[in-house]
Amino acid sequence: MIEVRIRFYEELNDFLTAANRRQEIGYRLRENETVKHAIEACGVPHAEVELILVNGESVDFGYRMKPGDRVSVYPQFECFDISPLLKVRPRPLRNPRFVADVHLGGLAKYLRMLGFDTLYSRTFSDDGIAALSTRDRRIVLTRDRDLLMHRVITRGRYVRARNVHDQVIEVVSQLDLSGSIRPFSRCMECNTGLVSVNRDDIRDRLPEGMAERYARFSLCPGCDRAYWEGSHYRRMQKFITENIAVGRSEPVTG
Repeated sequence: MIEVRIRFYEELNDFLTAANRRQEIGYRLRENETVKHAIEACGVPHAEVELILVNGESVDFGYRMKPGDRVSVYPQFECFDISPLLKVRPRPLRNPRFVADVHLGGLAKYLRMLGFDTLYSRTFSDDGIAALSTRDRRIVLTRDRDLLMHRVITRGRYVRARNVHDQVIEVVSQLDLSGSIRPFSRCMECNTGLVSVNRDDIRDRLPEGMAERYARFSLCPGCDRAYWEGSHYRRMQKFITENIAVGRSEPVTG
C-alpha cells in the first residue's frame, strides 16, 4: 500500500464528509492504481472533474498513483479556457447540450425554454443516458451521483438544488451559460427548434380571440405545438429578467 494526499476544490467538496472538506486528505491505495479510482473512492464522480494536477502537473484519469503524490482536483471551468492545462478531456465545452435524468423533467423544460438542446424522457435508463451523453457529447444532469460514476460518462453535473427555479439558476450560473441563452427558441415539450409563422396560417388552431390579441406566433415542426406571447410567456420572461442575465431574447412562446 502507498499513501497519497488529495485535495478537492470548490463544489467538489459537496461530495465529501464534513471532516474531509477543504483540506488535504490522506488516502491509502495500492501502488499503480489510477487517480480516477482514488477520486471516486473518495465519493467524487469523475464526470464532475475538469482538471487534475499531480505534483503540479496536469494528468488524465489514467495516471497511475505513486507514493507521496499530491493531487489537486478541480470542478468544471466552463467560463475559462483552460485548454493549455487540460488532460482529462480534449477541450472545454463551448456548445452545451444536455441529457437530464428522470428526476429533472422540470429543469429540462426550463433549459429548453432558454434555448438549450436538452433530452429528457421518463423512460431513460442509466445506460441509455450514458449512451446519449457519449454519442452527442451531452452534459448529464442528475441528482444521482452514482450515475456520474458511469464508466463512459465524461461530462456531468450533480444538481444540488431541489426546487426547479433554483436548479435552473444553479446550472446556468455554474456552467456560465448566460451568454448562450436564446429564450423561447425551442419547444419545451419535444426539444425541437421553433419557427416563426404567420398567425393566419395557424388561426384555426388558436383559442378564440388569440389571433387578434397577439402579433407573434411560432410553431414546433416536431410536435406541431403552437406558441404565442401569452401569460405563460410573461411568467417565463419575468423569471429570466429577475434571475438570469440574458444576452439575447427571441420571445416566441405560448
